Amino acid sequence: MAANTSHPVEIYDTAALQTRRGQLREILRYRYLLRNLVVRDVKVRYKNSLLGVLWSLLNPLLMMTVYTILFTRLLPNSGIHYYPIFILVALIPWQFLQGTVIGGTISVTSNASLIKKVYFPRVLLPASALLSNLVHFALAFLVLVVLLYAFGIGLSIHVLWVPLILLTQIIFMLGLAFILAACQAFYRDTMMILEVAMLAWFFLTPILYPYERLTEYTEIMGIALNPARLMRWLNPMASVVDSYRTVLWGTMESQGQPASMDPLMLVRTLITAVAILIIGYWAFTKAEHLFGEKL
Repeated sequence: MAANTSHPVEIYDTAALQTRRGQLREILRYRYLLRNLVVRDVKVRYKNSLLGVLWSLLNPLLMMTVYTILFTRLLPNSGIHYYPIFILVALIPWQFLQGTVIGGTISVTSNASLIKKVYFPRVLLPASALLSNLVHFALAFLVLVVLLYAFGIGLSIHVLWVPLILLTQIIFMLGLAFILAACQAFYRDTMMILEVAMLAWFFLTPILYPYERLTEYTEIMGIALNPARLMRWLNPMASVVDSYRTVLWGTMESQGQPASMDPLMLVRTLITAVAILIIGYWAFTKAEHLFGEKL
């Protein structure tokens, strides 16, 4: 009598599906806790601050002013029109990334007492770091919209791309936050390495310069490279920032006139972001049962 080997696979697939559904239901059941964590993070950020939430508006504006003075007065800016907008439209999503990555990285270790006392889905901790920074992003984006009209650029039909660009960025950042939070729980020097990495990442992302001006060929240690293509492949934030800039400010050809973006480029970035989220979620959930011991 031949053995039926299909049942173990079916049982495994069914069990895995039920586990994923159970995890989703559990997260939904603790959504009140997620809301409280987000509110707490926002309050803590502005505790004992004279300007409070206004710092979400002033911070990107102050940075925009510094870079504008630097590149339009002290250094040549190569004729980039509406330079304050050129900088701000890239700086706001970058600060969203920076706040989420740093907050997500320490989200587990900074909540050690909470983790040891009560049970809740640990994935809520990196998620709360992202959502609290999403609040700051939304406030800063409102300022950007006001300045777009103040400079005579305004919003065009291409602004409809922004929700998809934002979704891509959120997916990418959440996956990265999961990975780094798990690493920080086991290795405390993750945060120290991250501080250096974030600085390098900032300059390797087209924030202070247009993506179009990256050279198409260079040679490093005898190896021929295409920096523009390499940045697209290895740095999802390069595509995200360039996408925001294209649909809100424009390109070097349009110079201050918002333009349409390449859908395939964004789709490739979205696929990369989803892959990172899947890897990050898997790594985090596999390691979370050891957090209490490591903390």
